[in-house]
This record gives sequence, C-alpha cells and structure tokens, in this order.
Amino acid sequence: MTARVVLTIAGLTLREAARRRVLRALAVLTLALLGLSAWGFSRLTATSDFGTLTSGEARLVASQLLNLVMFGLSLIAALGTAFLAGPTLSGEVESGIALSVLARPVRRSTVLLGKWLGLVAFGAGFVVVAGLSLCLVVRLTVDYWPPQPAGALALLAAQTVVLLTLGLLLSTVISPMASGVVAVGLFGATWIAGVVGGIGEALGNDGVARVGTISRVLLPTDGLWRGAMHAFQDPSVLTQLGPAFDGFPFLSEAPLTPAYLAWAALWTAMVWGLAAVAFLRRDL
Repeated sequence: MTARVVLTIAGLTLREAARRRVLRALAVLTLALLGLSAWGFSRLTATSDFGTLTSGEARLVASQLLNLVMFGLSLIAALGTAFLAGPTLSGEVESGIALSVLARPVRRSTVLLGKWLGLVAFGAGFVVVAGLSLCLVVRLTVDYWPPQPAGALALLAAQTVVLLTLGLLLSTVISPMASGVVAVGLFGATWIAGVVGGIGEALGNDGVARVGTISRVLLPTDGLWRGAMHAFQDPSVLTQLGPAFDGFPFLSEAPLTPAYLAWAALWTAMVWGLAAVAFLRRDL
C-alpha cells in the first residue's frame, strides 16, 4: 500500500514538474546550448580543413570543449532542479495543498519520498537525454565519441540528484525562492572551491589544494562533476597536453574511487533523512 502511494505521488510530482514554466525555460536553454555547440564544433572542423588542426588534434580539442559544454548543461540542470525542488514541497505547504493531502492517513515521509522520486526521475531523465544529444552533436560534427558516455551521464545525473536533495532539505525550512538561490549558490561555490583546489595541487600548495578536497566532501556535486569529466575526455589528453595544463578547470586527472561514490550515496541518504525530520516537525 505504501509503495503504491509513493509511486502515485511520484507520478503526480513528475506530471506537475512537466507543466511548470521551469520546464519550458530548461527546454529553451538546452536547445540554445545544442545550437551553439553544433555551430562551435562545426567551426572547429572547418578550421582543421584549412590545415590549422589535424583530425586528431580537432578531436583532442573537442574532448576538452565537450567538458566545457557539459558544464553548461550541468549548470542548466542545477538551476532547473533547484528551483523545482523548492516549490514542489515548500510551495504546497504555504498554499495549503499539503495540508489537504496529509489530512488523509498518509505519512509525511511517504509524501516526501514520492516527491523526491518524481524529482529524481525528472532531473536525471533531463540530464541523460540532453547529455546524449550533446554527445551526438559532437559525434556528427567532429567524429569524437566519449570513452565512457554511460558512466559520465550517470555521474551527471547523480550530481543532479545530490543538488535536488539539498534543495528539498532547504525547502523544508525556508521559502521556495530562497531554497533555490541557496542551492545554486552552494553549487557554484563548491565548483569554484574545486578550481582553487586544482590550482593548489598544480602549484604544490597542500593548504590550497585542501580547499577543493574539503568542498567535495561537504557537497559532492563538484566531485561527481570531475568524475564525469574524466569519463567524457579523451584518455590521451593528459599525456598530450602535458603539465602546462595542470589545474585546468575542465580537465580531470583521475576517475572517481568507489569510496567517494559510496560517500556521495551516503551523503544523499543523510540529507534526505534530515529533510524528512525537518518536514515531520514543520507546522502546516
């Protein structure tokens, strides 16, 4: 019975998310990103036809540009999911809709789980479809295909899940708009801290490098993003670019460890648990 209620709420949440204006904004931004990417990668090929770049060099550059474009996609997904998670829960509490639902013999944790699953399906589905479309654009224009596209897209989807879980927790204690702003702000701050940490590693400064390490533990979005970058980029890029590119923000030197993936899953579970406790104690 509980599982059926959870799936029903998840389906309703997914349907509601599809009707929101945020979805239209995501679609417009994604189409714009696809169009600009197709034009940019086609110009890269045109340049190589004139002899400036060989086909191998063009694919090497495309590998790094793909990471840049995928970061744009992850930012679009972060904006969309963060501003969807807030109104989905906090907005219904403020409008009184949640009170009518919870008046029935339905646990608050069941409602929260159903809404979370609906948001996960929406966010992960968006990232996978849009990311695969970008990979196809690169394949058609530059003839480059990432070495591990499935793993890379899975990590991008996991990054989205982490952020929307954080947004769901924030929406239980602050307003919908504020929860979205804070979630996106933390996403950006963590990425910047990761860049700073990468520069510290390149310079051999352990103190600065530790900034990136700590930020990736506190909020796993940047760590998952770096794992996705490593799966998207050409395996030979590290040897061909050389030490001059150490600390480059769109270059990942190593794949994620199983321990870090386990931590990201545990982090998500703990934050969801905090959201459930906060929602249970919230006055409706």
